Amino acid sequence: MVRMIDTSIPVLVLKSVGHGGLCIARSLGRIGVPVYVADPDRATPVFCSHYCRGRFIFDIDKVFPQKSVWDLLGFAQEIGREAILLPTTDDAAMFVAEHAEELREGFRLPRLSPALARGLCSKKEMYHLAKQHGVPTPEAVFPQSRTDVLEFRERAVFPVMLKGIDGRRLWERAGKRMFIIRGGDELLEKYDALEDPADPNLMLQEYIPGGEDAVWMFNGYFDDRSECLVSLTGKKIRQCPAYRGATSLGICLRNAAVERITKDFMKALGYQGPLDIGYRYDARDGLYKVLDVNPRIGATFRLFVTRNGMDVARALYLHLTGQPLAPDAASEGRKWLVEDLDTASSFRYWRDGKLNAREWLESFRGVEETAYFSADDLLPVVRMIANGIEELSKRLCREARMAAFGRSPQPLPVRSVAKT
Repeated sequence: MVRMIDTSIPVLVLKSVGHGGLCIARSLGRIGVPVYVADPDRATPVFCSHYCRGRFIFDIDKVFPQKSVWDLLGFAQEIGREAILLPTTDDAAMFVAEHAEELREGFRLPRLSPALARGLCSKKEMYHLAKQHGVPTPEAVFPQSRTDVLEFRERAVFPVMLKGIDGRRLWERAGKRMFIIRGGDELLEKYDALEDPADPNLMLQEYIPGGEDAVWMFNGYFDDRSECLVSLTGKKIRQCPAYRGATSLGICLRNAAVERITKDFMKALGYQGPLDIGYRYDARDGLYKVLDVNPRIGATFRLFVTRNGMDVARALYLHLTGQPLAPDAASEGRKWLVEDLDTASSFRYWRDGKLNAREWLESFRGVEETAYFSADDLLPVVRMIANGIEELSKRLCREARMAAFGRSPQPLPVRSVAKT
């Protein structure tokens, strides 16, 4: 187990989308760190956790930046001493990087440049960074008009991926972050429905064939010299939404190639802090190709744990409090499950004929931790179930109202989940 010399410095988790903040609160809280959470959702499960020392109802997305800085510094004063500020979404990570100097009046932070934070969060800029540094990545185009899409359609090899350069914008518009496009007519239909011509946000990316076992992830922590202090890898077993979403069931496995590519890439960029990055293995050329880079702790981070209990959140805490790190080897074969997401994804794989009952039951062998349920912290899973029932009730009521007026209901987005 990770041994802490001093756990007196508190942590403030900035946003707790889905299970991400809850996993951080439990990981740090179990070793004695006081954890506070700032989030706009009063029903977020982490607020029910006994590892959450205090909560602040705060929506960084709906307050102008300077007021957000003042509010956060006010939270630090309420906590009573300097704390570590830990963002869990891309927008929050960019905000913290852009206002780091002001925020350091009340918080300890990794030194991440705002330009690099923005570049890694933007799929367009990340694509060009990868190309610049010789890191394999799927080919992509960034159309600026419908004419560009028409020209692309003439030479495209389908299927292709349609994504948002800013995934949050596409999520707000469509309830999804990406689409698999299987033909030219579907491409134009989706483009016309989802693009904002005044501020283009859509990109078209090469589709890499393969199943979930081709999707690899890296979690790590980089110090002030961009040296990797903790390096862990694993891959997805199931995703939600199926085939293209966040990890619902994953396994921790060593992948030396993914580690080497990531360390070299981040060293070249001068990256500092926690990192969550996704790759897809392309069997056509034998390359691991980078898909997403998240300059923050990812929601899947508790999949990646060493044999002595080290994870990225604990590595960050030790480094920012000046304490030594002694990471052990990875817990090879460790599995981690997100209960609500995996229920939905398992149903989809079963419906598509890709998962039977025996395979489903066997897939849980080796699960060492789940996102919501924990015997020592039961209220969050109760809150998660209640949230699910409430959301289903709203969906059914909405569909009933729409049916009464003779209109087909549009799908509602599920409760937002963080990228992994």
